[in-house]
Amino acid sequence: LQRVPAANAVWAEDRILRFRSADIAVAVALDGGLITPVIRDVETKTLTAISAEMKSLAARARERRLQPADYQGGVATLSNLGMYGVREFAAIINPPQSSLLAVGAAERRPVEAHDGGVRFETRMSVTLSCDHRVIDGALGAELLAAFKRAVERPAGLMV
Repeated sequence: LQRVPAANAVWAEDRILRFRSADIAVAVALDGGLITPVIRDVETKTLTAISAEMKSLAARARERRLQPADYQGGVATLSNLGMYGVREFAAIINPPQSSLLAVGAAERRPVEAHDGGVRFETRMSVTLSCDHRVIDGALGAELLAAFKRAVERPAGLMV
């Protein structure tokens, strides 16, 4: 969202609200439902800090100890069914957020090599759902391209 600032926005009844900070919700499965606690100011945190906060929020969610401020707001949601072996899926946006990235399982897949042969690579599928009042197809493609670059070159996330 920092690399594609136009996507760091939400629809607010009659206008688009744009944000400097990236507040990202993470889907947490509960008995009988789902909740999306929000990690705030993600761009200011290390990957280690984000991971620790995500684990803490998920634990508190499962214990039903979240406060409304823990799950209200946010610009985008991250949902990972890949950890359950789901290869790909389409997810529904959680308003007021404008996008949801559905992350599927990483798996070894055959890929054609430059010499016409076959080699195997580890790949995962992601699907981006967007509120088109805020993020149209071209902007969504730009956001996915930025995500792809970040995942393929994670050292760039440290900068």
